[in-house]
Amino acid sequence: MEASADNAPVSRLGLAVSKSVGNAVTRNAVKRRFRVLARRYEAYLPEGSDVVLRARPTAASADFSALDEQVQRLFTKISQRGLTVKPQEKTPSA
Repeated sequence: MEASADNAPVSRLGLAVSKSVGNAVTRNAVKRRFRVLARRYEAYLPEGSDVVLRARPTAASADFSALDEQVQRLFTKISQRGLTVKPQEKTPSA
């Protein structure tokens, strides 16, 4: 787990956009859309959460509003679960 300068847990976002989504230009466009949506709804996530958004091939042709609705629904569901962050065990340094 990472922490910010004030020792609060940091939430992280990962994007998985495979070649099946399209060529490099298309994949980068899908990633940009996901980043915009993640920023829009990041306040819904519990502190210290790690989220990976995996794009399906249909994401390349989906309307932004459809993606917006899906991401909002997903982040809302995560926030309603009230997920707690489990502290990572520290490994002894050699």
